[in-house]
Amino acid sequence: MSEPEQQQTRRVGTAGSWLGGVRSAGVDLGFPGERLGLPREGAGSAAGYGRRLLALFIVLGLAWLAVLFQVRVYGWKLGKGSLLPVAEFGVEVWLLTGLLGLTAGKRLLGLRVVRLDGKPVGLLYSLVRTLLLILVIPALIWDRDYRGLHDRAANTVVINVPTSRG
Repeated sequence: MSEPEQQQTRRVGTAGSWLGGVRSAGVDLGFPGERLGLPREGAGSAAGYGRRLLALFIVLGLAWLAVLFQVRVYGWKLGKGSLLPVAEFGVEVWLLTGLLGLTAGKRLLGLRVVRLDGKPVGLLYSLVRTLLLILVIPALIWDRDYRGLHDRAANTVVINVPTSRG
């Protein structure tokens, strides 16, 4: 192998692959949200994975409780493979995110969904974001700013906000 080919191999190698990552090669990519103009930490910074996932599970639990309540009150039968819990979750996330920029889980954990252009999320962007979230896989593919494909498609980011604890 010639010297230029060896240099190219060293540059790309495992440090640039998904195995090693550029961070392990000592390349500074900045902090999550820096490219978006967000602060490193505190209010307005990009929310991490853990609290976002916990907020998601809270909303899923609330959707299940709402479905169980409806089944009990209306005497519905909930068969195997019923999409009612998914529909309940989707409507809840779509409307709350579109109108308020947050869900119950995000509110409890001090998170908010905002658009990068500073405008309210709105029902259309929230619908796109929610549909991709329901598909699961787009939400699992994150970039270095902690944005899933559902956030990228809706031009949104989840940020930390101060919680009001009395």
